[in-house]
Amino acid sequence: MAFKNLSLLTLCVSLVLSFLAPISIAANNSEVVPPETICNSTINPSFCKTVLANQNGTIFDYGRISVRKSLSQSRKFLNSVNSFLQDKSLSLPTIRALEDCKFLAELNFEYLSNALNAADQSSDVLPNAQAEEQQTLLSAVLTNEETCLEGLQTTASDQSVKSNLLSLLSDDKKLHSVSLDLFTKGWVPDKKISKSRQSNWGHLGFRNGRLPLKMSNRVRAIYDSARGHGRKLLQNNSDSVLVSDIVVVSQDGSGNFTTINDAIAAAPNNTVASDGYFLIFVSQGVYQEYVSIAKNKKYLMMVGDGINQTIITGNHSVGDNFTTFNSATFAVVAQGFVAVNITFRNTAGPSKNQAVAMRSGADMSVFYSCSFEGYQDTLYTHSLRQFYRECDIYGTVDFIFGNAAVVFQTCNLYPRLPNSGQFNSITAQGRTDPNQNTGTSIQNATIKAADDLAPMVGSVQTYLGRPWKEYSLTVFMQSFMDSLINPAGWHAWSGDFALSTLYYAEYNNTGPGSNTTNRVTWSGYHVINATDAANFTVSNFLDGDNWLPQTGVPYLSGLI
Repeated sequence: MAFKNLSLLTLCVSLVLSFLAPISIAANNSEVVPPETICNSTINPSFCKTVLANQNGTIFDYGRISVRKSLSQSRKFLNSVNSFLQDKSLSLPTIRALEDCKFLAELNFEYLSNALNAADQSSDVLPNAQAEEQQTLLSAVLTNEETCLEGLQTTASDQSVKSNLLSLLSDDKKLHSVSLDLFTKGWVPDKKISKSRQSNWGHLGFRNGRLPLKMSNRVRAIYDSARGHGRKLLQNNSDSVLVSDIVVVSQDGSGNFTTINDAIAAAPNNTVASDGYFLIFVSQGVYQEYVSIAKNKKYLMMVGDGINQTIITGNHSVGDNFTTFNSATFAVVAQGFVAVNITFRNTAGPSKNQAVAMRSGADMSVFYSCSFEGYQDTLYTHSLRQFYRECDIYGTVDFIFGNAAVVFQTCNLYPRLPNSGQFNSITAQGRTDPNQNTGTSIQNATIKAADDLAPMVGSVQTYLGRPWKEYSLTVFMQSFMDSLINPAGWHAWSGDFALSTLYYAEYNNTGPGSNTTNRVTWSGYHVINATDAANFTVSNFLDGDNWLPQTGVPYLSGLI
């Protein structure tokens, strides 16, 4: 039975911590113990024992062994994918699925290399920020494996490819899960339930997508000229966001480039945060481009003329033989990406199934005053750490989905009119492993029907979410829910799948759709208090106080 009485909430504390904190093996992690002692506390003891067979050591020794094996397997899997891609007889859908797998496998090799380097250099728990980063990367390794797997299962039509790679993926996922588990036990410090607190960052006075930028006189002149009519991004004399250089995209030829992709190609490679942002100003217009920002184009800031003024649009979909992953109109994996004042759109429509407008797998990516428009699978918060502030999100089925650690703050969520017979599900969170530090947190949102759904609210059911994967984690807190939300609140995926392993929670929401009296009675569903809700704030869930200030984007680190 779900916990709906606040007097019972203390019983939930251990459950919350089981999702958010590692398990301690022993008081002294440097103690030599047999592998059985370690493996019996993992989620897959039998497979763990095969990984650590004939070994003897500390939790740190075992963690290094497992991560090293994960790295080796990731290289072997990448080689297998590359080998299949040499086959010129493969169907286009299979090639697209393989290309996704190659892209994701290359990321995994990088992430696992970073984790092994961190493990090799330390025999103690890591500082919080470094531990958060490594746990985030290892969580993304599993997400990338799952994405590759799904693309092959649903898109690839060549059976020899599927049978070979699906077998490899099955074993590799188990290995990577053990690596995440052991790394978390050894190097990640225990997290404590944090007290609710309010941050001052939300009161800096920045509004309507305006940020305080620090730039040279030359760059400032270009920017002010691009804005036109005397409009400037700067509101005051605060210089908190460093901009190193700027290019202007304008379809009329008055800027440096006429396409967004050309501007991205001109950006420097592997910028570090201290260098400042390379700013791409995208003038008003409808840009029919498919944009993919590679991992080496770090710390780009892309600013448009405003929602519905600067529009990036496409129409790729699963219905037209794309994978969900590569259906995105706009995709980014480059660390530190910031987007402001832009509409991202996929116009495939509700009958084309999955059709992504934006996919982000970029660590520490931020979207401020942006709009995301689509139907099924509009916004793919794929992996790593992400933050959305004052954004509009439109869609029908699972229109916010993925397995990032993501907070949506002060956003407008607009369910649209789906196909006949369909229901709307706002979220479909994809956590597959209890050690992943991922989940979807939605704070201070406004949930209302889009214009096309408003007259049909009585005949179309809309739910807060459904469990895409076994350990799905989603929290709605301090948000307004209009009457379109079904009284049950949440919808099952298939039968009783994940209903006891998911973690769905609501805290202090308002509006006619927020009444929890008739909510689902799944054991994984909870009405939580402020102490538990604080775990899902920017500060605690994203470690956001360490990286959001440099973006200049307003945010609250705690509860309202």
